[in-house]
Amino acid sequence: MAHVNVVSTGTSYAHHITSRGHTLTADEPAALGGQDQGMAPFDLYLASLAACTAITLRMYAEKKGWDLGEFSAELSSRRDESGKLHVHRRLRASVGLTDAQWSRLLEVVAKTPVTLVMREGAVITSERA
Repeated sequence: MAHVNVVSTGTSYAHHITSRGHTLTADEPAALGGQDQGMAPFDLYLASLAACTAITLRMYAEKKGWDLGEFSAELSSRRDESGKLHVHRRLRASVGLTDAQWSRLLEVVAKTPVTLVMREGAVITSERA
């Protein structure tokens, strides 16, 4: 399904992440001891959901023949008193959509592949190489 490799740069917390020939850097902000050379791991978590959101809705709109214009998804997160994570998505399109179109897009966004995995959780295993 997906394969990602992470390699330490040897510099504080900065790490290079590669997948299918694409590279990015992850790091922690200076306040947490990093050098802020890239997004922090939790930023990447939200970024994956934001990307899946935008791509899925663009695909859906194209199938329906709807023009979204410039589309954006802004995500934020917080933890409640019990420590449970809450993620909020704020969606925008540069063109006017009807209430019915927005209603359908909000139904679709609740079922994006990354949304479903994040809601259900995943089995994560580890081994020594």
